[in-house]
Amino acid sequence: MMTTNYLVIGSGVAGLTFSIKIAEKFPDREVIIITKSDEEESNTKYAQGGVAVVLDTQSDSFEKHIKDTLIAGDGLCDEGVVKMVVEEGPKRLKELLLWGANFDVDGSGDFDLGKEGGHSEYRVVHHKDITGYEIERALLKCVHQLPNITILSHHFAIDLVTNHHIKNVKSDTISCYGAYVLDQKTGHIFTIKANSTLLASGGVGCVYGHTTNPKIATGDGIAMAYRAKAKIKDMEFIQFHPTALYEAKGESSFLISEAVRGFGAYLRNKNGYRFMPDYDARAELASRDIVSQSIDRELKKSGENHVYLDCTHLDIKDFKNHFPNIYEKCLEHHIDVAKDWIPVVPASHYLCGGIEVDKDGKTSVSNLFACGECTRTGLHGANRLASNSLLEALVYAHNIFRFHSSHEYGTLTIEIPDWNDEGTTIPEEHVLIQHNLKQLQALMRDYVGIVRSNKRLKRAIKHLELIYNEVEDLYRESKITTSLCELRNMVNVAHLIIGQSLERTENKGGYFNIDNVKK
Repeated sequence: MMTTNYLVIGSGVAGLTFSIKIAEKFPDREVIIITKSDEEESNTKYAQGGVAVVLDTQSDSFEKHIKDTLIAGDGLCDEGVVKMVVEEGPKRLKELLLWGANFDVDGSGDFDLGKEGGHSEYRVVHHKDITGYEIERALLKCVHQLPNITILSHHFAIDLVTNHHIKNVKSDTISCYGAYVLDQKTGHIFTIKANSTLLASGGVGCVYGHTTNPKIATGDGIAMAYRAKAKIKDMEFIQFHPTALYEAKGESSFLISEAVRGFGAYLRNKNGYRFMPDYDARAELASRDIVSQSIDRELKKSGENHVYLDCTHLDIKDFKNHFPNIYEKCLEHHIDVAKDWIPVVPASHYLCGGIEVDKDGKTSVSNLFACGECTRTGLHGANRLASNSLLEALVYAHNIFRFHSSHEYGTLTIEIPDWNDEGTTIPEEHVLIQHNLKQLQALMRDYVGIVRSNKRLKRAIKHLELIYNEVEDLYRESKITTSLCELRNMVNVAHLIIGQSLERTENKGGYFNIDNVKK
């Protein structure tokens, strides 16, 4: 067993920001960060766009950014949260700069601000088209300079330790005491006991298969929190990115940034027809939900499996300068952006709901905090405004740090039992895990995708029940493996998405159900 003051699950911008701040303030306290892949592998790393923050107060204002966020959120944002996050933005950006993150500047040395769908002004601070990667680099450099932070990479959190694991805890309040953790290299399972635990575990994109997220985005934190009886909300609001590079095999997809449409690219069907003006006056610059639904309709009409993004009319030198990474990736796929259209398809991109937290990042479980994409803060409402997610993670990591600075967490004296896997066998059943995973992803794409219906959702429940029972049997009988735990987590997440989709009787933002359309 290991003991620490702070256990952080996840190594993206949310987890690293909190860890750096708390470790700098309390050099005598220990922080353990666990991450199931390499330390730099996270959704942060793949964030292309940037950080939305109001810097130019001549043409822009907090009020405008707040208004844009509220419009995107379609009436379901918490206005107090939106105001807080937007107004904190410049301070949190300043810290990133102090930690060594680099952002693009123009000829006169000012930030080269980008504009994305849903924004009324140029306010997105970026580093080429790999902003998240650059922020992750700077944060990890800081982490390695702090001796009281330990990063355990290739370690997987299986479950949170709560009251029900511990004998003789007489309390109506559910508390978190740390986590059971699998060392993926040795197969050893051990306990990390922590005075305070932070879930910063990212999103759920892999539940859908076609996703812009890395293959680690399996909803682990949300599923663990759900099993620990934490409140989970707004899981029906999955943001689909309209333009992921289409690949026939349909694994994690490369993202063709929204900023490419901001730069002037057109969406066309296979006949070359530019269809977006038929659906919205803003055409390609409509919000993501509108663009995704429009593409979904085009695909359903034509029976095709992708549409195209046309950049051939753009200044290609300028394009290469702005989007070097996208340009190169297309070339790898034998697509010359100057001459060829880019095949694109909507892909699961961002979860607007998640573990319910207050402004201090507190969940409904005592000693358990959450930050970043795994949370439902009230900022995004029914649909996240582009480039507000890194901003949210920075602001909430700071709020959680501030709360911990003024609230002492005493050392836990309880005895946590060791993980018990008596009677389990090493699974020969890897094929069963893969089969169930593919079934689950197809189920979510076909029945719980961009456009839903009550009939399809109810069918999805029946199909999911079969997968759930098989996976739970496997989990009881098998030695723990990462792929089995991830599948179990994705089944929990799918259950939450389907259940909360059926509860929503009104279409909002990223949620569209044909049975909710007023006749």
